[in-house]
Amino acid sequence: MNQSDDVRITRFDLAYVESFADLNYEWIEQYFVVEDKDREILEDPVGQIIDVGGEIFFAVIGDTAVGTAALIDTSEDSFELAKMAVSPNYRGRGIADGLIRACIEHAKIKGKSRIFLLSNTKLQPAMALYRKHGFVEINPDEQSPYERVNIVMELALNRSKL
Repeated sequence: MNQSDDVRITRFDLAYVESFADLNYEWIEQYFVVEDKDREILEDPVGQIIDVGGEIFFAVIGDTAVGTAALIDTSEDSFELAKMAVSPNYRGRGIADGLIRACIEHAKIKGKSRIFLLSNTKLQPAMALYRKHGFVEINPDEQSPYERVNIVMELALNRSKL
């Protein structure tokens, strides 16, 4: 199903900061245990992401954020795609596709050469989504701050399609 016309993807807005935390806590608690690094980011997204060169996108219907994805600035050439979530009531509508496309476009505009992500293969719909957008599994360069991570994926932007 394609992204519905009533869904708009927006950049960070303080009006949705609580939704950023709520949407992410919901999926993390459903599948895993909330870790210290989760709390650090979700309780201070402005300080942990926005103020240090990252971006947070929201999928909004009316005035309600129903999805979100963050790009954490990790180096001169890389963003980490993180904290991506779509409300269970809105899954299957192409919202995650729209969020990933916005993240890829933003990374290209910012001159990044790659986006990487840390995930878990238990999240099969997420794995399919990432592969659909060109992410491939790589060997991790460093230890993940999350116990749940069992896969690292990367998208080389010079090969990606919007």
